[in-house]
Amino acid sequence: MKHILFYSLLFTTLATSCGDSNQSKAKEMHNQYYKADTSPQPLKAKLDAKRDAFESNADSAKKKTFREGIEAVVKSGILDNALNVGDAAPNFKLHNALNEPIELYQYLKKGKVILTWYRGGWCPYCNLTLHQLQLELPSFEANGAHLIALTPELPDKSLSTSEKNALKFEVLSDVGNKIAQEYGVVFKLTDDLALSYNKSFGLNEYNGDESNELPLAATYIINEDGKIIYAFLDADYRNRAEPSELTEFLKKNK
Repeated sequence: MKHILFYSLLFTTLATSCGDSNQSKAKEMHNQYYKADTSPQPLKAKLDAKRDAFESNADSAKKKTFREGIEAVVKSGILDNALNVGDAAPNFKLHNALNEPIELYQYLKKGKVILTWYRGGWCPYCNLTLHQLQLELPSFEANGAHLIALTPELPDKSLSTSEKNALKFEVLSDVGNKIAQEYGVVFKLTDDLALSYNKSFGLNEYNGDESNELPLAATYIINEDGKIIYAFLDADYRNRAEPSELTEFLKKNK
């Protein structure tokens, strides 16, 4: 039931953020993840299946646009400049879905924090990842860690209190990628990819600006002293930290 509530929440965000012309796409995405697979299949297998489907169905021009977008991230040097293991994690304070202030260092008083970024509810790879993280959440908590997810999307103000309470971990809106910039995980889309995103679903409307910037799908584990002890950084947004491996890391680093 938890995952059904979670994906109903994601759909509400999609439907209310999109214009009327895009609501059918949002509904289609919701239907897909409403029936999300709860099997023990690793996240990587699910992400790879999604990538294979794209490679099989997309036309050559679209595949070229996305391939060049990933190559541009690699060439930008972001992977070398982003914060990594051993670095101090910058503190931040953002408001959650209930408009409550959430401060990283206050959370660290309760234990380790898994800090992860997702690009938005429009991203199917992000939705698969969030679902898998939700399933793994009890294991995170059993090993002394809390999960916080950041997104550059604008806060959705149409959700009811009950829908907001359906979230089992903190999802914070990092408008303008300000926190992501402090961690060095922000990059600018290529012109072709930005055009594709804005044409297909309206990225600028989702994020409330025309920067055409997104965060890497980065994941950190931060210890109680505010030090990064685990980092997953990849230029390809289709690759994500495996939630079960995060649990194994926590077990070995209690």
